[in-house]
Amino acid sequence: MKNNIFIIFLFLSVVFYAQSKNDQEVLKFQNLFGKEINKEVSCYRIPAIVTSTNGDLIAAIDERVPSCGDLKWSKNINIVIRRSMDNGTTWSEIEKIVDYPLGRSASDPSMIVDKITNEIFLFYNYMDLDKEKDIYYLHVIKSADHGKTWSKPDDITSQITKPEWYKDFKFITSGRGIQTHTGKLLHTLVNLKNNLHLFGSDNHGKTWYLIDNPIDPGNESKLVELVDGSWMINSRINGKGLRYSHVSKDDGKKWTSRPEPNLIDPGCNASIIRYTSIKDGFKKNRLLFANANHKKKRKNMTIRLSYDEGKTWTNGKTIYKGSSAYSSLTILANGDIGLFFEKDGHRENSFVKLSLEWLSDGMDKIEKINK
Repeated sequence: MKNNIFIIFLFLSVVFYAQSKNDQEVLKFQNLFGKEINKEVSCYRIPAIVTSTNGDLIAAIDERVPSCGDLKWSKNINIVIRRSMDNGTTWSEIEKIVDYPLGRSASDPSMIVDKITNEIFLFYNYMDLDKEKDIYYLHVIKSADHGKTWSKPDDITSQITKPEWYKDFKFITSGRGIQTHTGKLLHTLVNLKNNLHLFGSDNHGKTWYLIDNPIDPGNESKLVELVDGSWMINSRINGKGLRYSHVSKDDGKKWTSRPEPNLIDPGCNASIIRYTSIKDGFKKNRLLFANANHKKKRKNMTIRLSYDEGKTWTNGKTIYKGSSAYSSLTILANGDIGLFFEKDGHRENSFVKLSLEWLSDGMDKIEKINK
């Protein structure tokens, strides 16, 4: 009997060791932006990543030169990118795409890929600290060649905010927005005094408008379209130790809000995206969610799956147990999952890719329906 118990214990030990070793081997962290890359920059913060329609990856981030402080405390923040043309295996050199003279800063990049026009829109928040300190402006630039070149900035503040918000602390959420099945472009906007809002475009970014139906509670937020056409927002809520979801079935006119006690969170920007949809020919609906999976501390970066449109979530898998904060998810051209996140107290901003099979411990894999 003792020998049998010993054999079972030995077998389980080998299995657990092999699984742990396999996890470590699969996950390769690439530090795309960090102090050792450019010692003249105090820190890089606020990651955003998208996959262009040709499969190229664009990773954007704040280049915070004098300090790691946010927009209102730094006179020199630029937006920089790196691009990958091989599913994140190799990356281009750092390229500065938004660079104002000293005293004027740009921060919090986010992107939307228009799959109809093949354009990429990159949003950021802007401030002139010498002339209009604490006044936030909202800008967008776009690329028509998969991130190789970018347009001049367009100030869309007057289109997506109200005149009475002039002095309010307002910002476009970093990370990414979405395009719905109708072609509409949608993104989230936060006014700390007037709650969370959506803004959008029905003409592929030629003009933008505010959807003037405030959503509460909600800080930095991400948006997905559900298979029935509803919109679902997943929101950061400070001081509660969890996330909130908001669902609208009528294009943002009315919202139903609920706490998400299983999505614990320290009050940090997270990421939620559509992975697969039955409407697109896949056998399952899948959503992905990534965040710092802890009630109080920014640590334990985790990715979860939902198979029922965000009603419930798997326990997920820990990508990195240590210090980790803002995150941005994307789907690679080969079907793998890409995660770009702040790591080790902003000393690194790492990209890692993984498969659905790894994430689900071999219980799930991508299968399209043969038509």
